[in-house]
Amino acid sequence: MAPTVSVIVPTYNRAHSLPRTVESVLSQTLEDLELIIVDDASDDDTASVVDSYDDDRIRFFEHDENQGASAARNTGIEHAEGEYMAFLDSDDVWLPTKLEKQVLTLELRSDEWVAAYCKAETIHPGGQNPAIKWVTEFISRRNKAEGAEGGKELIGLVLSDDLHTSAGSTLLVKSEVVREINGFDESFTRFQDPEFLIRVLKHGKLACVNETLLLRYETGSPSADSVAKADEHYRRTFTKEVEQLERQGIDVTGAHHYILARHFLNEGQLRTGFRYLRRSRKPEVRQLPGLLMNVYKGVKANIG
Repeated sequence: MAPTVSVIVPTYNRAHSLPRTVESVLSQTLEDLELIIVDDASDDDTASVVDSYDDDRIRFFEHDENQGASAARNTGIEHAEGEYMAFLDSDDVWLPTKLEKQVLTLELRSDEWVAAYCKAETIHPGGQNPAIKWVTEFISRRNKAEGAEGGKELIGLVLSDDLHTSAGSTLLVKSEVVREINGFDESFTRFQDPEFLIRVLKHGKLACVNETLLLRYETGSPSADSVAKADEHYRRTFTKEVEQLERQGIDVTGAHHYILARHFLNEGQLRTGFRYLRRSRKPEVRQLPGLLMNVYKGVKANIG
């Protein structure tokens, strides 16, 4: 019989972090699953790491050439046999009841509910300053979109960066929907997760298990220039939706200028960063600690 959930993990040169990810999947209380690991042409010991596990639920596929995370996920989708598909990055960790609670949530609802996500906690390498962590967590509770559920009405929240679902590691979707929307768009090198989620929302409703069931491990940031290029592609893909939302008074472009401002400031490109910041949507109180940290890092980088 087909498994209930196909877990798809794309990976590239993450032999060091892959074990904690694999073990978090194999330790799920919902045991009726298959774990599909797709190695996107790594040149480290990824294959040996996978071979070290003696569990017939693991299936392993390798690309001959590096094609990107979206292509790796699509390879997993092609081979998936489960009723649901769940996606997990190869440096993140699920808590044991993650899949069980998401599947139960969807099975208790009507057929129009096609996907579920959960809350996430970010793990910082070397730890995080306790004071900064407390302030950030306290103010983040004021995010009115946290834990939002629904269908097409959530697209605006995703596009305006007001709803963060960490879709690449939290999302569980009915397999028939994943196939109907043709999986991930391989033209995306970044923003592929919200792009995928928006297309899911056009086909059904998204539920939330309002518990922290994912630990996201913070890794290095991409260059600000690459984020700007990817952001332009993302907004251009949804030009119609962005224009409609902005006619309704939702400042999608300003929200994305804020994203870019943070990246450029953090990288030390202060002039470009402040130019984007002047054109951005006014930051909310909950966003200020992160913004100030970006400015601090950028100034420090310039002094150094």
